[in-house]
Amino acid sequence: MVTKERVDGWVEAYRVAWETRDPDAASALFATEATYRDLIFEEPHRGRHGVYDYWSGVTEGQSDVSVRMGDALVSGNTATVEFWTTMTSGGADVTLAGCLLLDFTDDGLCSALREYWNFAEGTHLPPAEWGG
Repeated sequence: MVTKERVDGWVEAYRVAWETRDPDAASALFATEATYRDLIFEEPHRGRHGVYDYWSGVTEGQSDVSVRMGDALVSGNTATVEFWTTMTSGGADVTLAGCLLLDFTDDGLCSALREYWNFAEGTHLPPAEWGG
């Protein structure tokens, strides 16, 4: 079973990988056969190579990325955590807020990620109750 401390470390590493737009750091957080589903109606990105390819493309047009992560809720080998990201994307200020649903291996690598998110133009602050 994965510990809360290990999940918190994973979440922090994910945050840093996003802010630095580092596909190597991001893909290293995932198990070899992991799935990464950024759009629920689309096929997931598969394996570390799939995560690397996705992150290389999706972060390419991002700059001034600032990621806030909420407090992870952990049960067994699963966790849920909110994210709130402001950045410049394609030359425009945007806010991306959402939630990661995570499954972990016993050694703390992510074996499955599903994310749900909302996108808004401009820079927005999270509501007071955000971040759990």
